[in-house]
Amino acid sequence: MGLKFWRRATAAPVEARSAPTMSVGDPALLAFLGLPSDGSTTVTESTALTLSAVYRAVSLVAGSIGSLPLRTLTETDGQKVRAKSFLDSPGGRDRRFTASEWKQLVATHLLLHGNAFLQHVYNGAGALVALYPVHPLSVEVEWDDRRPGGKKFTIHLEDGKNVVLDSTSMTQVMGLSLDGLRGLSCIEKARVSLSTGISGDRQAGRMFSSGLSISGFITPDAAESDLEGDEPEVIKTAVNKAFTGTKNAGSVAVLSKALKFHPMTLTAADAQFIESRAFSVEEVSRWFGVPPHLLSQVEKQTSWGSGVAEQNRGLARYTLTNLTTPIQERLTLLLPLGKTAEFDYTAFIKPAPEDEIALILSEVNGGLITPNEGRRIRNLPPIPGGDTLRLPAGMGPAGSPPKTEGEAE
Repeated sequence: MGLKFWRRATAAPVEARSAPTMSVGDPALLAFLGLPSDGSTTVTESTALTLSAVYRAVSLVAGSIGSLPLRTLTETDGQKVRAKSFLDSPGGRDRRFTASEWKQLVATHLLLHGNAFLQHVYNGAGALVALYPVHPLSVEVEWDDRRPGGKKFTIHLEDGKNVVLDSTSMTQVMGLSLDGLRGLSCIEKARVSLSTGISGDRQAGRMFSSGLSISGFITPDAAESDLEGDEPEVIKTAVNKAFTGTKNAGSVAVLSKALKFHPMTLTAADAQFIESRAFSVEEVSRWFGVPPHLLSQVEKQTSWGSGVAEQNRGLARYTLTNLTTPIQERLTLLLPLGKTAEFDYTAFIKPAPEDEIALILSEVNGGLITPNEGRRIRNLPPIPGGDTLRLPAGMGPAGSPPKTEGEAE
């Protein structure tokens, strides 16, 4: 498992010590290496991602988060206004990570391991300019009240040395946790389910590679004697030539012997095997919180019409926000006072054009937004006089008493 991508990016002094020893029978070592202690299939992040459902779920969730704009906002006169910060290029301006690559990597670490560790990078003036993701498996976390933030982060390097950091140089984004020290790893908790899926994939590969996929077999009719010599091979060649291929469609085949064809049928065990592989997709859907239709499992549900829009909103509300909320809250702590970090879901949950236009018109005519604000939503230029609110009929200026029936306009 290579951790060589991590490197110290500042000249600040760090504490280095020799790597600790660990027994080969220690369960923590087995978990770190992804080795099972119960004889099941080994599950690591690499083997888990060989399952198509897992890869699709992770790429879908992480890719969706990577596409969300990460804004720095400041509140002015009760309104949130965009402000500039290092989060415009959180991966640094040295092109190590683009903004979308950075967000996708952080989301992947958080999704698979329940933790994302971000190393602080400062410029010569001491200003925070970037956050470099560190692989969660290379970081050990311990409580330490003597250090800022109350935690000590020990990064294990490939050369056997360790680097010790605290909250002034490392930010931990944590998912669901039982002790507040580390988040729970999804691939660790889902090891049994994923192991079953991996074993099924391997068994399917062995079954097809061994050549068991035949359509049937031929035996001589009861009136015929057993086939002798090279007769089986001759008959096989003749049958394949007479019955297979598009050129034989609609033709009449003639055989010189009375033969019986026995088609290979799907046994109950085979059907159960196929069902188990379909069930593994549903298991992945539950573990990662991704609707089955987004994993191409559409047999038992509809995925058309308004149902898709509602399911996409559900994905944003119940899955994506579980990851983006802890990220943006931790990033807010790194910004100057008065500024907040926020993922913008506007484009992700944007309604259909006809629904959006109808909503804008109702907001403009209801006096909630000006015509130019509505045009800005549709990326249209402003119009003269479009900065004035339209009040509904019968309504006076804000703060004026309501008109009585029969009162002159």
